Amino acid sequence: MSIDHVDRARRAADKTGAACAAPIWLSPQEACDISFEGAANAVKEAARQELGAEPLDVNVVPAAARRKTLLLADMDSTLIGQECIDELAAELGLRDSVAAITERAMRGEITFEPALRERVALLKGLPVATVEQVLETRVTLTPGAATLLATMRQAGAHTALVSGGFTLFTGVIAEQLRFHEHRANTLLHEDGAFTGEVAEPILGPAAKEEALAALSKSLSLGPQATLAIGDGANDSGMVRRAGLGVAYHGKPALRDVADAIIDHADLSAALFLQGYRRDEFVTVA
Repeated sequence: MSIDHVDRARRAADKTGAACAAPIWLSPQEACDISFEGAANAVKEAARQELGAEPLDVNVVPAAARRKTLLLADMDSTLIGQECIDELAAELGLRDSVAAITERAMRGEITFEPALRERVALLKGLPVATVEQVLETRVTLTPGAATLLATMRQAGAHTALVSGGFTLFTGVIAEQLRFHEHRANTLLHEDGAFTGEVAEPILGPAAKEEALAALSKSLSLGPQATLAIGDGANDSGMVRRAGLGVAYHGKPALRDVADAIIDHADLSAALFLQGYRRDEFVTVA
């Protein structure tokens, strides 16, 4: 990001009738705040149209209650770069067929719960020990995820990993990233192998939204105090309901309801959205 990009964004905002303040660099040549008074949606669309060809994320967030005290995050393709069920299916030579179903579910083209049951059924007979191998050899944390979690935890936020995936994976990822808690689906198994079934009720889109509501209530937080991040259609409810809902490399159905979109930066950009400066980020070894 350059001064020219900032100037172009300000000029685009000016054309909507907004009154812009002087820019504030949260991180030199990386992230910049431009406060303004005016129509938020008009400014956002004007700035995105002006800078649309650039590898930049352009978002507008309210200044009030900007730093959040509750974080809910999806796991697959958000905190990690993979879809765990696809990686398990790869062990059976079924990755392509399962991944095709996963993609349709994440795009909202098919209902999440039956799509999950269909994919889990294909895992019948797969050794449970395969999970450890997949975690060690295929699963990678998304850049910026550790910094996001460490910074928000140090600032006093409560953090919850809420996934439509499986507890065998969320338990490990939650421990690595030091989430306060995690929620996900349970793969059933007998004699060291998966039965091809998942415990009911399935944690799907409605359950993610309910988790946000329940945690907000238990922590006595208003809706503006929450940040929710995901990538797929099954994250739409919690992202729409959050005070700040973020689509990270999101599918169209999620982008349509998200307050902010991150396509170019890593996950730590969710800190910039909250007004954190780079020198406030907590680095993780």
